[in-house]
Amino acid sequence: MAEKRLRLDKLLGRMGVGTRKEIRKLVKEGRVTINGEVAENPGMHVHPEKDRVEVDGLHIQYREFIYLMMNKPAGVVSATADRISETVVQLLEPEHALFEPFPVGRLDKDAEGLLLLTNDGKTAHNLLSPKKRVPKRYVALVRGKVTEADVEAFRRGVVLDDGYQAMPAELAIRSSGPESETEVTVYEGKYHQVKRMFEAVGKRVVYLKRIAMGPLRLDPSLEPGEYRELTEEEVALITGKDIEG
Repeated sequence: MAEKRLRLDKLLGRMGVGTRKEIRKLVKEGRVTINGEVAENPGMHVHPEKDRVEVDGLHIQYREFIYLMMNKPAGVVSATADRISETVVQLLEPEHALFEPFPVGRLDKDAEGLLLLTNDGKTAHNLLSPKKRVPKRYVALVRGKVTEADVEAFRRGVVLDDGYQAMPAELAIRSSGPESETEVTVYEGKYHQVKRMFEAVGKRVVYLKRIAMGPLRLDPSLEPGEYRELTEEEVALITGKDIEG
């Protein structure tokens, strides 16, 4: 299998060193070295993992993928672009945005909580594939008294407003009254899924927050709108061959 090589200017651009024009200038001025030798051409090819690239003596550590955990705030859209509303990618710092990460799955505009952003398409697909049955856990405040009958209905799989038979889900009652606090775990990602499931049993969701997705748990230190890179351990959990909750 051929080794993966990249143009020097592309590698430096992806690492946020500068524009292609700025990188050409750096190379021309002899400020870029490859394995200790001055780079001669911004178009030369290098091996990202094996060659040591330095700019002004600073080692530029290449990485292909980025994984971000965000506590999505209400009012922000889980998308890369929207003509009307602010998107989650607009909350990213430039050094993270340059990787062009995208949100993994939907989280309703008015919902809060755990959102993974990455540019790793394979891992995103595995997390979202219905065949993987990756659990997604939410805290939902619901208008109406949630009962054991609702728990059983969720366990069997409710029928949504369009006639779709939802997969069995887990509903736990934290408190029950005129407004009930619940915890819901679903294994698929239909549009407005949790809200529509409660509507199917005559209830209305007034607050929704995702607290877990597969092996990832929302970092409680993240305020709405804040994010951080995943730890090495978290990355290993979601990129492993078997993704389990």
